[in-house]
Amino acid sequence: MSPATSPAIEMAGIGKRFGATEALTGLDLTVPAGTVCGLLGPNGAGKTTAVRVLATLVAPDRGTARVAGHDVVRAPEDVRRAIGLAGQYAALDEGITGRDNLRIFGRLHRLGTRRARERADELLERFGLAEAGDRLVRTYSGGMRRRLDLIASLVTSPPVLFLDEPTTGLDPRSRQEIWGTVRELARGGTTVLLTTQYLEEADRLADEIVVVDHGAAIATGPPDRLKAAIGSQVSVTLADPSQLAAAAVLLSTIAGGGAARVDEAERTVTALTAPGVAVLMPLLVRELDNVGIEAEDVAVRAPSLDDVFLALTRDTAETGAAAAAADELGRAA
Repeated sequence: MSPATSPAIEMAGIGKRFGATEALTGLDLTVPAGTVCGLLGPNGAGKTTAVRVLATLVAPDRGTARVAGHDVVRAPEDVRRAIGLAGQYAALDEGITGRDNLRIFGRLHRLGTRRARERADELLERFGLAEAGDRLVRTYSGGMRRRLDLIASLVTSPPVLFLDEPTTGLDPRSRQEIWGTVRELARGGTTVLLTTQYLEEADRLADEIVVVDHGAAIATGPPDRLKAAIGSQVSVTLADPSQLAAAAVLLSTIAGGGAARVDEAERTVTALTAPGVAVLMPLLVRELDNVGIEAEDVAVRAPSLDDVFLALTRDTAETGAAAAAADELGRAA
């Protein structure tokens, strides 16, 4: 991306209230053109409301947002012409064929009969649904329906695509198929904003991650950088479960990354190290031995995006219900 290229998506200080609850509390977001941005956060963090603001489905109370250079409040029609949107639930007519669904979408977007037919054929071929194109959608698997819904959002070749939890409820094979479709779009230069509950999905697909909590961005960066910022993960499995509490205290002290997590069923204590702190296994084993704690296994590994998510949002549980209700209002608005 050249310095002169404007971001495909920009949000600055976006706020949105539903009743007494603020779904967005000053969200800032910048997505360069031609990249995939993963928007992560707990249930009710404001992810869906943010997408609905960008898609002009909900008006913000304050702040500014631009998509493909167009202001979402001042030029909503221009924004809609520049975007594709695939929500959590497929917006398809199950009583007609996949090909006819795409043709209808084309006609609704004023492509004309001939071009709508051509575009439907192009998309079915490109994304591996040509053989199923003349079957009724009700006969499709869940993964095929989601894939058809996704490519329906591409009928007008939009430069910006919003995917709101596109693989919710899918089996692993179907999820892999959707991932392949997203990668294909990114290679073709489409800018993708992806909200997801599956952290592995964001880790594999996103160039940049934005973690949202309580309606605002609390961390931004490439997946590897976010993972490096929280240190490593140290895990100790004990022979005697009665020693878990003592091991948690010792591990927290050595790792320096906060309180250790105890899994009684697995007889395991796990802690994150402080950024830049290297925990050597021989030292840890020696310290455990010094206080009489017998370890069956000790492991140090790089953190996952799950670790990042838990580390950043560990205080969310108490307020999550109210925020989730606000986000649901955002869906219905």
